[in-house]
Amino acid sequence: MTTVSNFRKMALGFEETDEKPHFDRAAFRVKGKIFVTLLEKAKTINLKLSPENQYVFSKSDPAIYPVTGGWGRMGWTTADLTKINPLLLKEVLTSAYCQTAPKKLGDKYRSEE
Repeated sequence: MTTVSNFRKMALGFEETDEKPHFDRAAFRVKGKIFVTLLEKAKTINLKLSPENQYVFSKSDPAIYPVTGGWGRMGWTTADLTKINPLLLKEVLTSAYCQTAPKKLGDKYRSEE
């Protein structure tokens, strides 16, 4: 389990990341591009993953699953903060950041994936 506060610190710990509202969620962006959103009330996040990484992560833990519909087919993936292991959360969050960040920024974190 990870608290919303700890998740927020994790997400904002990546270089050049900021937080801004996005509809009913908080969006975490790198260079203006969203890599994860937070639905605080539900304690869930939606991450931007490649379809391949989505498949691998969702098979590894039932707390991680594809978003329904077209967004899910593009790799958007939900994780339940009340159930996900914090180490796995760090790994999936790093993957989302690296998927979205410019190559030079993402390369700084790729060895941690």
